Amino acid sequence: MNLLSPFCVQNLVAVLIVLMQGKALPLTSTSSFLLTAASTITAPRSFGGNETDYEALLAFKAKIQDPHSNTLSSWNDSLDFCNWPGITCGRRHGRVRIINLVDQKLAGSLSPYVGNISFLREIRLANNTIHGEIPPEVGRLLRLRVLMLTNNSIEGKIPANLSGCSSLAELYIDHNKLGGEIPMELGFLSKLTILSFRQNNLQGRIPHSIGNLTSLESLSLRRNVLEGNIPDSLGRLKRLTSLLLGENKLSGLIPPSLYNLSLITTFNLGGNGFRGSLPSNLGLSFPHLQWLALWQNQFSGPIPGSLSNASELEVISFTYNSLTGKIPDIFGKLHRLSRLHFGSNNLGTGGDDEMAFLASLTNCSMLKVVSINNNRLEGSLPITVGNLSTYMAYFGLSGNHIVGRIPSGIGNLVDLTFLYMDRNQFTGEIPTSFGNLRKLEQFSLFSNRLSGKIPSSLGNLPMLSVLYLDDNKLQDTIPASLGGCKNLVSLRLSRNNLNGSIPEQLFGTSSVLFSLNLSHNQFTGSLPSTIGSLRGLSELDVSWNMLSGEIPTSLGGCTSLEVLHMDDNFLQGSIPSSFSSLRGIQFLDLSCNNLSGQLPNFLVTIPFISLNLSYNNFEGEVPRKGVFTNESAVSVVGNDKLCGGILELHLPECPDKEPKKTKMSRLQYLLAITIPCALAGAITVSSFLFCWFKKKRKEHSSDTLLKESFPQISYERLFKATDGFSTPNLIGVGSFSSVYKGKIDEDGTLVAIKVLNLQRRGASKSFKDECEALRNIRHRNLVKIITSCSSIDFQGNNFKALVYEYMPRGSLEKWLHPTQETEDDQRINQVQRPNLLERINIAIDVAAALDYLHHHCHSPIIHCDVKPSNILLDEDMIGHLGDFGLARIFQEFSEPSLESSSAGIKGTTGYAAPEYGQGREVSIDGDVYSYGILLLEMMTGKRPIDDTFEKGLNLHKFANMALPDHVMEITDPVLLSERHSENAASMEECLTSLVKIGVACSMDSPRDRMDMSRVVRELLMARDTFQGAARRPKNNNYPGAHGFHS
Repeated sequence: MNLLSPFCVQNLVAVLIVLMQGKALPLTSTSSFLLTAASTITAPRSFGGNETDYEALLAFKAKIQDPHSNTLSSWNDSLDFCNWPGITCGRRHGRVRIINLVDQKLAGSLSPYVGNISFLREIRLANNTIHGEIPPEVGRLLRLRVLMLTNNSIEGKIPANLSGCSSLAELYIDHNKLGGEIPMELGFLSKLTILSFRQNNLQGRIPHSIGNLTSLESLSLRRNVLEGNIPDSLGRLKRLTSLLLGENKLSGLIPPSLYNLSLITTFNLGGNGFRGSLPSNLGLSFPHLQWLALWQNQFSGPIPGSLSNASELEVISFTYNSLTGKIPDIFGKLHRLSRLHFGSNNLGTGGDDEMAFLASLTNCSMLKVVSINNNRLEGSLPITVGNLSTYMAYFGLSGNHIVGRIPSGIGNLVDLTFLYMDRNQFTGEIPTSFGNLRKLEQFSLFSNRLSGKIPSSLGNLPMLSVLYLDDNKLQDTIPASLGGCKNLVSLRLSRNNLNGSIPEQLFGTSSVLFSLNLSHNQFTGSLPSTIGSLRGLSELDVSWNMLSGEIPTSLGGCTSLEVLHMDDNFLQGSIPSSFSSLRGIQFLDLSCNNLSGQLPNFLVTIPFISLNLSYNNFEGEVPRKGVFTNESAVSVVGNDKLCGGILELHLPECPDKEPKKTKMSRLQYLLAITIPCALAGAITVSSFLFCWFKKKRKEHSSDTLLKESFPQISYERLFKATDGFSTPNLIGVGSFSSVYKGKIDEDGTLVAIKVLNLQRRGASKSFKDECEALRNIRHRNLVKIITSCSSIDFQGNNFKALVYEYMPRGSLEKWLHPTQETEDDQRINQVQRPNLLERINIAIDVAAALDYLHHHCHSPIIHCDVKPSNILLDEDMIGHLGDFGLARIFQEFSEPSLESSSAGIKGTTGYAAPEYGQGREVSIDGDVYSYGILLLEMMTGKRPIDDTFEKGLNLHKFANMALPDHVMEITDPVLLSERHSENAASMEECLTSLVKIGVACSMDSPRDRMDMSRVVRELLMARDTFQGAARRPKNNNYPGAHGFHS
């Protein structure tokens, strides 16, 4: 009886009632009998409802992992399954109707048995980490009304047979990893009211059949890679209120039929390639419009004046288009307007009243954002701008032709957080009322015609992090009150007429200053010694002033410095010894001063990109190491007392320090004859011995090299550290070796242990080459070797291994091209594919390592195998170049030898330079080629042996054909997801620069390739281009900064 369902029990009870009534049994006896029978029948059961539902739920649980919340731990026989957490059953039949496990930190995949829960109406699994595909069996759920899988890691294609869920009203599969095309069969879901597939990797066109979903109220396909036109059939969706198609690759004209959707409240087509002009009756067509986002397209023509009729408008975003004409003075009726984005268009007609529209905005009491940056607007700001909404948080006027004085009334906008007025023609003084803007974080007025003093009231802005007043005509001194801006990160006052001394208050111990530029002014006196307290200072430029005295030794305390320009002053004394602490400095310019003394030896240990010591009074010998071996990176011209150095520096030879030789005595003459004769005899005898010992010495050379180069560790310790070189600790396999993860110290520090496969031909030579290459080099972007082992294993076989610093983030290969296994690992560690800034930094790391190997070692070292799998990442995503198994010391190739013949291994297919295939010797130019391919791979996401490359096409040609105007079309889609209205221009410029560098490095002819030193400089400039937008950091956190993104 315990297998009977409640439905069977109910039927049985009904029959018994009839029988007992027929025999006229007393009602009390009947009731007692029925209760006893019912309890007897149902008591042994561990679940109510239907057995099929019960088994399907258990199958669902078996596929789901619940490591955090333990929500599913109570899904067992101790409870009726209708009482299991997240399960709701119907009262009538006891069948499962709802599965609701939102925000439960679940993992695993979906069981196909869910398709057996035939009474299911809702599946809500949003905000988990479920992966795998959507089981096609879901299409059997005829009663299903809601399917919500938002914010998981669902992959594969959308099952076409979801069209079998004929009752489906709400379908959410946004924020997943879906690919393929949208099935046209979804057009049969006639009851669908909400369809959301945003933020996936869906491709192809929007199906015309979507126009059949006449009950649809909301359609969201944002952030995919859909292409083609918007189908005209969408104009049939008369109930549609929300249309979100932004951030795809859609193009063409907007179908006129869309303007018949009179119920539309949200209309987002931003981030596509649509063209044409906006209809003049746009505001009449969409009378209920609240959010209008058409940013980053190719729309032209004027802004429709009819928008004033859409009185419910809250957001208008037209940023990054080609709109022209005057901004209409129509906004007085839009009382709900909160964000207005017209930046980066061609707005403006040259009239004096082009800023009059701002007066109408004073009626918009909810206004928070006004962005008209980068247009052609002229005229002056109306005084009424001070009457704008007190909720104003973002006011962007940059890059126009606005003239006149800045109205002091702007100081009334006390909620302002971001104020950008740079690159205009403002005159007069900076209003002191700006000191009232206590919430201001970023303030930019550079490149205007402002004069007068810097208001001391600016020191009252406790939240200020960015202050740009450079390239004006400001006068007098820097107010000491600026020291009160304790959150100031970047300060630019260059190219003004400022004078006096630099106030030491700027450098308080609580300062977080990162970048300081005071260049091209008339500052006098010495640099305050308190500057040494700025531990986080990365860029300091005080060049082209009248500073005097010695360089403060405390400057060596600024250990984060990367760029230091002190040129064109009157500085005296020597280079402070404390500069030896500036291990990360890349650019140092001390030229055109009165510095003296000898060049400190520590300069050769710092991996400078550029060192300029020219036109001073330095003396003594110029080193022949480090940066001084690269004439393109160092300048010492104009120091008349310097000597020595490499020939390319064109310095005189240093005087010989040896005493003058006297005439030879008779004994010296006799010795001069007899000693060479004796040596000749010894050489003749030793030649035989040399040949005899040569073979034995060669057999033991790698052992000797290993012992001389690195400390030793025993085989037993390595065996223990890796649990007997167990498979779970194996993290990589190469041509000549296997790499294991292990712990060799008592504190549990992880290391990577590279074990040579000595049975493989060439392994011993690979081992020797790696030892030779690594024995005398040290660089922050090279994988560090810790210890080594040359011994025998427990079976008596030869054993060789190198122990490296462990890189917890693994190889760049796994980040650029994640497999299913690595994607799972990344999800567990809550990390994502590298963003653009991370990729640029990694590219700089690798370039700096190669520049060091090529130009800053005693003899140039050629890596020979630069590729993503040999780039390892530490915890901070800093790149380290590893695997020197194919490396060559350049001096070995001064003459042909058997060891360096063209028959040797010279890299990996796709990354190896084309001249290697023609039998030419390896060279640093070959490394440059490999690096170029690596850089292009990082930017496009395509491997050099991608299946799409055929008929002579390769990664170099693929990238070159996209230059200069189509780079965004070949960019890795992962990077495109970062693009928004405020950073699009700088991002495209940066990506174009990076692709140009990659193409220049991977030219077919070695002589046409870029040198690695120049590569580093170009990469740094590209990063600065991108960070020019990114260094409005908190701008990105403000919801109005990028236009409408819903």
